[in-house]
Amino acid sequence: MSIAQELDPISYSPFLDGSPQMRAIGTVIENIADTDATVLIRGESGVGKDLVARAIHAASSRRGGPFVRVNCAAIPSQLLESELFGHEKGAFTGAHRRKPGQFEYANKGTIFLDEIAELPLALQAKLLHVLQDFRFSRVGGHELLRVDLRVIAATNRNLEGALARGEFREDLYYRLNVVEIVVPPLRERREEIPKLVSRFLARFNAQYGRHKELMPETLARLTEYTWSGNVRELENVMRRLVVLSDGEQEVEAMVARGRTGHGSAPRLTVAEGLREVGRRGAREAERKALLEVLESVRWNRAEAARILKVCYKTLLTKIAECGLTPPLRR
Repeated sequence: MSIAQELDPISYSPFLDGSPQMRAIGTVIENIADTDATVLIRGESGVGKDLVARAIHAASSRRGGPFVRVNCAAIPSQLLESELFGHEKGAFTGAHRRKPGQFEYANKGTIFLDEIAELPLALQAKLLHVLQDFRFSRVGGHELLRVDLRVIAATNRNLEGALARGEFREDLYYRLNVVEIVVPPLRERREEIPKLVSRFLARFNAQYGRHKELMPETLARLTEYTWSGNVRELENVMRRLVVLSDGEQEVEAMVARGRTGHGSAPRLTVAEGLREVGRRGAREAERKALLEVLESVRWNRAEAARILKVCYKTLLTKIAECGLTPPLRR
């Protein structure tokens, strides 16, 4: 059975059927679906690495088991080992009870280690040993636990550069990179944009009870736009278009700023590479989207969290990271 038939078309089809590059990735997924080969997914921030990982899981014989995603960059390094492998009661201050780790939760399924390049070196060594025989002990414990799972990792960083700088273990690199999938940026697969726009527009119209439509000329401009934040930036833009009463005018202004060099297409300086430019563009797009949603609900954080489909705590963290403050405190 083909990938497109097995998976939810709203979630996956635009990413696997929309361009020759993504159809090639779909073919790779079909070829490795019935194996437990470890997969390393590479690509800029926002290109859809998470969706490729979920497609691999959904096409595999493990699709009836759990799919557990761990963002290695979002968890403090001192807590990451416990998060991955669990801990025993009394293992450290605050460990009041035994806690299973994400590797245990992923048993009989797939664990997706996103932002794998952010893993500290000491933890890279433990992960390497776990990948050799899928046995490990919880922090503070001695019992050897065995799990049956598939490992998928992803990164937007240059791992070869990290190897040269001694920031990433060479043996772990080769252990993870059995099958490599490189997801190209959206600007290299522009033929997907109209289909993605249509899917996002339908989803957000249904979610927010709106009936927004796009003029053909607006769609044409969206197709020409650079999308430094890739699919994630496009998704955020379409959410803004649906949520805000003047959403289409906002899109027009954004495209115009990008065309004149004053928008989210940042200038490349000597000190930064293309990947950092992409990350910076994505961060700025996220900040702008967050601010517009907050202002549209008069800084009602609970309502903003509901609109953005994140938990309240995550929203507060994002507000702090973006340096946003309510109007009265500015």
